[in-house]
Amino acid sequence: MFTQYFGHYLLNRNLVSLPQLHEALDQLQSTRVKLGVLSVNAGYMSAAQADDINQLQATMDKRFGEIAIDKGLLTEEQLGELLSAQKESHLVLGQALIDQGTLTLEQFQEALEQYKRENYLSDEQFEAIKNGDIDVLVSTLLKLDQTKDNEWYQQYLSLLAKNMIRFIDGQLFMEVNAIPRDYHCDWLVLQRISGQAKLTTGFSMNEQAFLRLASAYAEENIAAPDEMAEASVGEFLNLHNGLFLVTMSNHGVELELSPQEISRDASLPPIKSGLLITVYLSDVSFELVLSVD
Repeated sequence: MFTQYFGHYLLNRNLVSLPQLHEALDQLQSTRVKLGVLSVNAGYMSAAQADDINQLQATMDKRFGEIAIDKGLLTEEQLGELLSAQKESHLVLGQALIDQGTLTLEQFQEALEQYKRENYLSDEQFEAIKNGDIDVLVSTLLKLDQTKDNEWYQQYLSLLAKNMIRFIDGQLFMEVNAIPRDYHCDWLVLQRISGQAKLTTGFSMNEQAFLRLASAYAEENIAAPDEMAEASVGEFLNLHNGLFLVTMSNHGVELELSPQEISRDASLPPIKSGLLITVYLSDVSFELVLSVD
């Protein structure tokens, strides 16, 4: 999930173009991270030292790791750690951008450090995020500590991210916004939660996103917004909310679910306050409506 956040950061800083980012993301499954990128990311050597080894490789029949060990820049143990880390997704993205010629290794490493500084991340937080800790990512990058009821939002969104990745799409990026006045929905899938707290949850989607989510959850192509599509999207929201209730029950908070409500060309129901979270998938986006009363 960090891969998408870092990719959007590169895009917003004009370090990559949208076509370049899409091309790199499309290559994630086929790209293998080179040891130079891994070594710099781990702090074992500088980008200049990695470039020197790459140049030496062109003049001798030795692998990168062998040369690095000969020069005293890596130990055998460190090399083993790097080889096991070759599928860290943000590094795969970086390798794809380097292979494209979009970024140099030095530019990629500087962008990572700048991202860490701009988001005020500690070393521990940044390592956790890079290693796939969704709870830490949601709590730090979505800035939920600046919102009322942030603990509820953090629990809900962390679980949603995990369920979206598990059932719908691994390329996930979320962006938090306030709910604008007179907000209108092409499709609105709503479910209310009651008990020790009252929550309004829902998906606001255009037809393309509606069918995309329906097809992904049903694991078959759904081409029309029919009853099957409605049932699929509604069941995904119900499944997620059911898991959220189990999580909260484990924390001593008892809640109940109301039946899902699905409507077309609809306005949001009256809610006191809440968030509108734009959820970006690999090919579509939609809004999650979340309110705690």
